[in-house]
Amino acid sequence: MDAQKVMKEGLLEKRSNGLLQLWKKKRCVLTEDGLRLYEWKRSGSGASGSGSKAKELRFERMATVDCVEYKRGLVYFTVVMAGGKEIDFRCQQEGTAWNAEIALALVRFKNLLAVQTGRTRHLSHLGSTGEGETPESW
Repeated sequence: MDAQKVMKEGLLEKRSNGLLQLWKKKRCVLTEDGLRLYEWKRSGSGASGSGSKAKELRFERMATVDCVEYKRGLVYFTVVMAGGKEIDFRCQQEGTAWNAEIALALVRFKNLLAVQTGRTRHLSHLGSTGEGETPESW
């Protein structure tokens, strides 16, 4: 994901897995391959996190973006991974919400993958059925 185009960058809150399930701020970067989550720390110059290690939620392992709920100016949503693991997020409702951006990017990724898979199958099918045939034998 290093050279991928950044589609959206900003703050999201992720619910922790612990017993208390606290909401923790994350600096997030959405790219063509997935979502990177960085620790969010307030410093003298604002939010930082670019130097910290990112947790990556790659689209190839994501199943869907689900469970959208609107409460008190916040959007609550869930990213469901291929193995069934659910990761809860919330963000401000203003502007284009993160859940919509992530869902659209996931659809683009899955569509591109389907086109590439279909093209590969089509080309392999053409290669296996067209062997040994010449235009004269048609």
